Amino acid sequence: MIRRVSVPALFPPPTYSHASVVEAGTRLAFLAGAVPLDAAGQLVGAGDPVRQAEQVLANLGEQLRAVGSDLGHVVATDVYVVSSETAVLSAVWEVVEASGLSAGPHSSTLVGVACLGYTGQLVEITATAVVPDEGTPA
Repeated sequence: MIRRVSVPALFPPPTYSHASVVEAGTRLAFLAGAVPLDAAGQLVGAGDPVRQAEQVLANLGEQLRAVGSDLGHVVATDVYVVSSETAVLSAVWEVVEASGLSAGPHSSTLVGVACLGYTGQLVEITATAVVPDEGTPA
């Protein structure tokens, strides 16, 4: 259902694939950006991009479960981090690598940005995932 491609002519990706191919007729879920807010709408991990990344991934997992999918079925993400420092982006990427997203591995882009939508927000992840057919393990 998902074919993950690492292109031999390109630099080998450490924990992501260059491309993901999904067979026509497969159900896809396009998820809104997961943000570091708790169920009450309060910011989690103020000033701490690593803690925010953990909350974002937990929220992303909830979004996926709600549509019948999971982190292992994610085919693409965009990871936004409020920082221009490579070390901060790398720290957030380590959290992504440690999650179930790297099981694929999915295709991903890591981007440093100037700001995000909520006051104090440092991390956001958008995702596209395959939704397995009924009876197929998510």
